[in-house]
Amino acid sequence: MAHTLQRTPLHDRHVALGARMVPFAGWEMPVQYEGVIQEHRAVRTDAGVFDVSHMGEIEVEGPRAHELLQGLLSNDLDRLGAGGAQYTLLTNEHGGIVDDLIAYRLDEHRYLLVVNAANRAADVAWLKEREIAGSDVRDVSDEYALLAVQGPRAIERLGLPPAKPFTFAEAEIDGVEAMVNRTGYTGEDGCELLCMAEDAVRLWDAVLARGATPCGLGARDTLRLEVCYPLHGNDIGPETDPISAGLGWTCALDKEFTGVGELRRVKEQGPERRLVAFVMAEKAIPRAGMPIEGGGEVTSGSHSPMLDVGIGMGYVPSGRAAPETGLTIDVRGKPRAARIVKKPIYERED
Repeated sequence: MAHTLQRTPLHDRHVALGARMVPFAGWEMPVQYEGVIQEHRAVRTDAGVFDVSHMGEIEVEGPRAHELLQGLLSNDLDRLGAGGAQYTLLTNEHGGIVDDLIAYRLDEHRYLLVVNAANRAADVAWLKEREIAGSDVRDVSDEYALLAVQGPRAIERLGLPPAKPFTFAEAEIDGVEAMVNRTGYTGEDGCELLCMAEDAVRLWDAVLARGATPCGLGARDTLRLEVCYPLHGNDIGPETDPISAGLGWTCALDKEFTGVGELRRVKEQGPERRLVAFVMAEKAIPRAGMPIEGGGEVTSGSHSPMLDVGIGMGYVPSGRAAPETGLTIDVRGKPRAARIVKKPIYERED
């Protein structure tokens, strides 16, 4: 019997707009509406909106909620006051990445974690198993919808005041109450709007009426790849460590958290391989899983709508990871030249 895909509260809106729907992490999601290139460019030049209601939301509260998370997450939550957010990692005993997520500090004793859709059940179980007295972990994903409004004109179109990245505040958008999170996965200005599931359709309609272009998962992937944001399950995972993945900056190695000993060792000795960004020097589109000559592998690859060239990320031996190093990638049985570039691959010219 086929496993039934979950649907977000906006499913009927996507179908009505003619979106091409695909299975993703157990959900039926829009991959594109008009087309990936148009949607990608809308986000880079104006404003686009993504339904990311498939993401998981976990609430952790109680007098020892902070203590629990400080011992499980890689970044330093002591640096976070109420109204602040932080990109961080949930790590295992080997220093591998169980998930990458954003922690929002709602108040002194309450956090909201927004986690990857595919990892929601595993993350909840991981945190639940490690609960301490005075901390309570709850999966509240089904109560909420999440819209990502991204692009240089996103905030202006929403009629919101400017605010610092990685902060959040409550606001009302055309009569709909939302938590406005100044975070996102595109490398552009913008926010992620968290609202009650039953308000999702009203909020979506309001955001479209304000001129945002509806965007699917296809553009979300090409946008994040241009700015070298890692995708869990491709570029990072339980078998990869943050140091090798270039995410050492998310790890407070001076505090105790799961796997920190192993990460200190990797940092001290230097990783054996590194996650690099590259641009194709020949006409070819790299894809995840393609071998890189000399013992490497592509983890993410696509065509860049802004640069009109094949781009990607992959692991290579540390000795061959410097920018401008040439690579040879096996693209469907043919050797194709590429060169390593500094991250991000694409940078806006202001």
